[in-house]
Amino acid sequence: MKRALAVVEASESAKELVREAGELAAGVGAELVLLHVTTNEEYEDTRTSLEGIPNLETSYTAGQALEGARQFAQDIGREVLDGDVEYEAVGRIGDERDQILDAATELDCDHVFLAGRKRSPTGKALFGDRTQSVILDFDGAVTVVTE
Repeated sequence: MKRALAVVEASESAKELVREAGELAAGVGAELVLLHVTTNEEYEDTRTSLEGIPNLETSYTAGQALEGARQFAQDIGREVLDGDVEYEAVGRIGDERDQILDAATELDCDHVFLAGRKRSPTGKALFGDRTQSVILDFDGAVTVVTE
């Protein structure tokens, strides 16, 4: 059976991407995986913010960040797919490009759906372009939806 991986983010274009991925997966009988990646920076920022709250006697662990990422993907799937399409929600922590490619390989996906980000040519040169990198390095189809 075929599997499609849709990368979930907090944007309207990402929601549209999940909707389109769901329709395509349902149309061809493929399984759909929704992936949300929490970057190392996002994890550290949240951990640091929580540590700064006086009298809060809890910590923010990598396990909690993973579960939060998975839950985010689950919530977007519930909101956008409205029970019409079966999906699996997955969370990861780390470099987005690496985690997307690793998840696609580990989960045996043959199609990746990404929301593209608008960046200037200078920004792409300085910071790299996650979407371009996934397109070049993924051995399968990649569909990109831009805002």
